[in-house]
Amino acid sequence: MRILHAGCGHQPLPAPFVGDEVRLDIDTRCKPDVVAGLTDLGDIGEFDAVYCAHSLEHLYPHDVPTALAEFHRVLKPGGAAVIIVPDLEDVRPTEDFVYMSDGGPICGLDMYYGKRSLIEASPYMAHHCGFVAATLGRALEEAGFSTCFTKRCDTYNLVGVGVR
Repeated sequence: MRILHAGCGHQPLPAPFVGDEVRLDIDTRCKPDVVAGLTDLGDIGEFDAVYCAHSLEHLYPHDVPTALAEFHRVLKPGGAAVIIVPDLEDVRPTEDFVYMSDGGPICGLDMYYGKRSLIEASPYMAHHCGFVAATLGRALEEAGFSTCFTKRCDTYNLVGVGVR
């Protein structure tokens, strides 16, 4: 399997994904294989899967359809895009503690706008949009994915899958 790790940051591809990983990020400090934004993947070939965790929320709302259309474009027929974003369904943008992440405590403001300490280190870490299950599912459908579903998970994660 050939897997595009879109918006890879410094994170490894998670264990369920096994195959030839192509790491893509806009930030050269992450040492990606391909330096590009999510809205213009360029001529990078076809993939069996696209994995994009905690990157889509860094785009402006008007750029999300373009990014998802790019994921759809580079997928082989039958390939799947797996998207993970913060689940804002039950979150208020306050300084109240929501959950403990590997990077420390997360409050509602962090989920809406990005973790402040990370934004100070890199402006790419600011959040410009957010999702609930209905909006992520609709965005996948509108991007042309034939089969779409979303699942709310623990620690305020939302997973969306779209099959080409």
